[in-house]
Amino acid sequence: MAVQPIRKPTRLEPWQDPSQTPYVRIEKVTKAFGDFIAVDDVSLSIYRGEFFALLGGSGSGKTTLLRMLAGFETPTEGKIFIDGVDMAGIPPYERPVNMMFQSYALFPHMTVEQNVAFGLKQDGVAKSEIRERVGAMLDLVQLGRFAKRKPHQLSGGQRQRVALARSLVKRPKLLLLDEPLGALDKRLREQTQFELVNIQEKLGVTFIVVTHDQEEAMTMSSRIAVMNHGVIAQTGTPTEIYEYPQSRFVAEFIGSVNMFEGRVVEDQSDHVLIRSEDAGCDLYINHAVAVPSGATVGVAVRPEKIALSKEPPAGSDGRNVTTGIVREIAYLGDVSIYLVELKTGKTVRVTAPNLVRRTEMPITWDDEVYLTWRPFAGVVLTQ
Repeated sequence: MAVQPIRKPTRLEPWQDPSQTPYVRIEKVTKAFGDFIAVDDVSLSIYRGEFFALLGGSGSGKTTLLRMLAGFETPTEGKIFIDGVDMAGIPPYERPVNMMFQSYALFPHMTVEQNVAFGLKQDGVAKSEIRERVGAMLDLVQLGRFAKRKPHQLSGGQRQRVALARSLVKRPKLLLLDEPLGALDKRLREQTQFELVNIQEKLGVTFIVVTHDQEEAMTMSSRIAVMNHGVIAQTGTPTEIYEYPQSRFVAEFIGSVNMFEGRVVEDQSDHVLIRSEDAGCDLYINHAVAVPSGATVGVAVRPEKIALSKEPPAGSDGRNVTTGIVREIAYLGDVSIYLVELKTGKTVRVTAPNLVRRTEMPITWDDEVYLTWRPFAGVVLTQ
């Protein structure tokens, strides 16, 4: 009898495991300011150790939701539970929560170590323990040698890490971050994103971050809730949000996307065929949709999933193949962006890696090109 190999069990993420209990539970929470509904019937489950992002534009309700978690705002309706405890009536200073603001709010007359130690002193922690905890936290954020400096003697990124250390030194179970990287320049922001993730993983503290920056949310988060006009449009991992948007809003809010309109002419268990005058070709997608034949739908195709060529693709049946004229090219160093005007008049955005130098690129302005993409590249959207 053949010996069967023992397979390593697949590890479920907490939100996939029915035996796991959410650490933060938001149940049908609504917040109204007079006639204005800032947060509208929102429910969320966030698990211990997650780096969770609330992502949305201005006025989407993300900051209001964060302030309700912190206790600075009271829900008009609904309940918020942290570690199984109903937060109704519990003031901010009694919640197992700390909050880091975009402004950092450092005391300018105090040194770095005094800023970090401030909350512990207010809580009456012994001096020896304060010294030990502050030293360990400054080492963690790589600021030990700046302990005696004042905030004005630090860079923006260093001040951000002081604020983070001050928030974490009290060992909160939950850290809320309100646009924590908004004051940093692009290069420093990208570097600090990875530092935040590493610190969060080392400490195991649950992070909930509010941001309007899609790249920031995608880089740092285990999961993202995309908010729009006070409601959650979609919750999922960065991959799920980007590759499988559930609505046009999410598809267009996260990254760049080309949206084609069309009519369903064939819907089988393993594919759907859409006739699209908008795209100038039939669109073949290798997943089914629960819509009747003849229904009008949208098809989202990301720019990096479209290939450009001057020659017609070999063996093509005409599906997912259209033609156009290159009208604009933006050279960004690692990639180039091509704006191609189709014969239908629609402009399609294509992103291609720069595998050769700019002067050696085979496609340039006013070239007639073929645009092709694979069956898995399109996502059918009915909302």
